[in-house]
Amino acid sequence: MQKRPDEYYPGFSGHTSFGVIFLNEKYKLMPSLEANLVRIGELTGGSSDILINRFIAGGISCALVSCEGMISTALITELVFEPITAIEPKEDAEALFSFIDSYLLLSTDRPQADDLGNVLRLVHSGFAVLLAEGSTNALGFGVQGYASRGVQEPSGEGNIMGAHEGFTETIRVSMSQIRRRLKTPELVMEMMQKGTKSRTDICLCYMKDRVPERLMKQIRASLDKMNAEAVLTTGYLRPFVENGRFEIFSSTGVTERPDVLCSKLIEGRVAVLVDGVPFAIVIPRLFCESFQTLDDYSFKPYYATFLRWLKYLAFIMAVLLPAVYAAIVMYHPELLNSTLFMLLVEAEKNAPLSIMTEALFVLMMYEVIREAGVRLPKPVGGAVSIISGLIIGDAAVNSGLVSTPLLTMTALAVLGGLVVPELNPEVTVLRFAFLIAGGLMGLFGISLLACAVLVNICATEDYGFPYTAPLSPFKRRGMGDTAFRSGMRKMQERGFTVEEYHE
Repeated sequence: MQKRPDEYYPGFSGHTSFGVIFLNEKYKLMPSLEANLVRIGELTGGSSDILINRFIAGGISCALVSCEGMISTALITELVFEPITAIEPKEDAEALFSFIDSYLLLSTDRPQADDLGNVLRLVHSGFAVLLAEGSTNALGFGVQGYASRGVQEPSGEGNIMGAHEGFTETIRVSMSQIRRRLKTPELVMEMMQKGTKSRTDICLCYMKDRVPERLMKQIRASLDKMNAEAVLTTGYLRPFVENGRFEIFSSTGVTERPDVLCSKLIEGRVAVLVDGVPFAIVIPRLFCESFQTLDDYSFKPYYATFLRWLKYLAFIMAVLLPAVYAAIVMYHPELLNSTLFMLLVEAEKNAPLSIMTEALFVLMMYEVIREAGVRLPKPVGGAVSIISGLIIGDAAVNSGLVSTPLLTMTALAVLGGLVVPELNPEVTVLRFAFLIAGGLMGLFGISLLACAVLVNICATEDYGFPYTAPLSPFKRRGMGDTAFRSGMRKMQERGFTVEEYHE
């Protein structure tokens, strides 16, 4: 007489609440194939994408469990079904599995599972799992064939002379892109799953000869404390690997480029890849890296140094230009010469609003236009440019609502922020904060807020790595790739790793 599932799994009632217990406890596979299949059906709620194919292999009743849309039909037919169904009769399931494991390749990735939790994890990851009557183990075959985006050029990190390929949403492809560039056994990739519901694959990448073991222990401990239901993007993960204090600038970075990530790994960083996300998290991150690009190392040192200082200037201009303009015109006109002062007076005398209000209005309209351009479908995205150019750019000035000098200052500030796209969220908020401080208290208010921002930036650190290194604390050796860019020969000789910045 066939046993009921609750006789194999005490406490099983078929209710959804048991699924929560199942996620936290391991339930071993039982010798009864039917009981295991019934249990899988109960746990998955009879989901229509779970495919169960029953067949006879070696004279033993078997079932191949897979997930529709996650496997390649051609692979599973050619590499699994045909060889298995051709096996000669065996005495029991253990002999069958031993024969398959010893004499049939079937797939290069062949994990084993002895509990329902791992069986479902493999099935939901695109594996085909073989169950047999009389066996308490299951064999998985890597026959993934789900649709994915191909390797394309990164949209947010353009370059001139570097590679034109970025990470994809498939974590295995992203791992192969890193391995292609670092063909060394020192490169280690550790896979794990996070998210009690999503069970998202994440991968820790690091160079074991460059990263101190204590840093890896701290990062693993931070990830172990994570208790999220799902990990759908890097934003779900980054707060758990940061120190948790209020930080204006994030102490972890992201990149979409494999070559950039490889350069970070060589410097002793740790990277985290998330399945389904074409961005990698870099730990730790330094402030000066936001002004560096891979193209800097393709140009002559003098030109790369010029570009780097241009970015520093653009960042300062993006944050402070509207605030300084409003503060000088409203509170410190003595800093202007008479000609420039009269030009500004002539431009502002017909404006109905204060300078600070005008600047806030223009900056807010820009943010609305930018957000609309990002979120709107591409076919109607051109309408945003027309509306912003005709109505805000031309009509606002001609109507006298906004003065031409103020519009010029805000446009230059916005343009400066686009030079450092990685810092755009922080620049946007700081621009408004400094404008309000300058409009209310003049240059004194800007100075006070600048001191507070500097204190927060200098206090930012994760795992003992200061965010502002090598400027604070000052490390002369690190200035060769910060204040200016040294020649490649000199940079190769110094053998730099970020461990030198550790406090």
